[in-house]
Formats: sequence, C-alpha cells, structure tokens
Amino acid sequence: MCQMRVVMEKDSGEELLFENVTSIDVLEKGLAVTTLFEGSQVITGSVIRRMDFLAGKIFLSPA
Repeated sequence: MCQMRVVMEKDSGEELLFENVTSIDVLEKGLAVTTLFEGSQVITGSVIRRMDFLAGKIFLSPA
C-alpha cells in the first residue's frame, strides 16, 4: 500500500501536515484530507500546488 504525505510549501522549506494520506477530495470550502489512522480533516485556505508520486508527496501552498 502506498500512502502519500501532505506538506505545505514555505519559503524556508516544507512543513509536514499529514502522513499516511489515502485520499484528498476537493471541496468548495477547501480540501478534505483522509488518512489511514486519523480519519478525515478539512483544510481551508490552501491549494494543491503539485504532486510528486515518486517521492510520495502532495505539496500545498496558501490560496
């Protein structure tokens, strides 16, 4: 099983937000991030910047 990590891109680098991410749903009010162990959480004020499948990372940036 391949789960992704979600990180926030910042000027100083990356901030890890979630590990073991199994799905992301784009909602009108934000992004619903579901993890294997913690369930689902909605993130507002962020957008998906890019996805690196080889590294297993989804990069977010402030909206």
